[in-house]
Amino acid sequence: MNVQVRYFASLRESIGLSAESVQTQSTDVAGLRAELIARGGAYADCLATGRPVRVAVNQVMALETTALPADCEVGFFPPVTGG
Repeated sequence: MNVQVRYFASLRESIGLSAESVQTQSTDVAGLRAELIARGGAYADCLATGRPVRVAVNQVMALETTALPADCEVGFFPPVTGG
């Protein structure tokens, strides 16, 4: 299945891409994240399981267990703080 992955803020800076098309066998967010981590390098560093990373599927906040529909958009971004 093909998904469009978008990276925001510090994740975009670390990975060096704002978006990419990814072929995945994963059926949920956790599986996709694991596939990206397995690439190593900046992916492994900034998407590591212990790191606080937020995710949205088709622009709706999602959990690691959220299913990935075909041709969806998945956005990864760091937690946001503000005052």
